Amino acid sequence: MLADMRRGLFGGTFDPPHLGHLVMADAALDQLDVADVAWVTAGDPWQKAGSTVAPADDRLQMTALAVDGMDGMLIDDSEVRRDGPTYTVDTLEAWQADGVTAVLVVGADAAAGIPGWHRAEAFDDVEIAVAPRPGTTHADVEAALGRTVIWLDTPELAISATDLRRRFAVGLSTRHLVPDPVRAYAISRQLYDR
Repeated sequence: MLADMRRGLFGGTFDPPHLGHLVMADAALDQLDVADVAWVTAGDPWQKAGSTVAPADDRLQMTALAVDGMDGMLIDDSEVRRDGPTYTVDTLEAWQADGVTAVLVVGADAAAGIPGWHRAEAFDDVEIAVAPRPGTTHADVEAALGRTVIWLDTPELAISATDLRRRFAVGLSTRHLVPDPVRAYAISRQLYDR
C-alpha cells in the first residue's frame, strides 16, 4: 500500500454481497476524498459466532465477482487469510502501520453497533462514513457513537443478506438484488440450499 493514502475500509461478511453494498461503496468512492474503497471480507466474523455462514473463500470470491471491472474498488483478503476471529480493528491497525488513513464505511445499523466492537476505542479518531438504513436514524447512530459522522447520500435500501439467503434457500428470485455473477456463483455452489 502507498503511504499517505486515504482509503475507504468497507468490511463485512458479504454473505452474499448485494446491490445495497455496491450502492454504499460507490457512494463512498464518489463522495469521500478517498483513493479507493477496499472491500474487506471477514474471514471468521466474530459477530456471527454460532451462526451458519458460507465459507470465507466463497464469500471472498462472490465479493470479487460483485466488483469485477469497477474502477476504484479493491478486494482486501487479509481477514480471510488471518487465523481466528477477525476484527476490523486489526485491519485498521495494519493499514495505519502502512501509512494508510482509513475512512470506515458502514451502514447505519452497523454504525450504531460500533461501541460493542472489539477494541472499539480504536475507532474514536477514525472518520466514519455512514449509509442510511431502514430502522436506524441519524440520531440513533450519533447517540451511540457520541459524535457526528459523515452521512453518505444514498437511498435507504432495505436489502438484507439474511433475506437474500432465505430467498435463495426457498427458490425465490434474487435477480436485481445481487449482481448476476454473484447469483450464478451462489446457485452453482449451492451455498444457501437448505
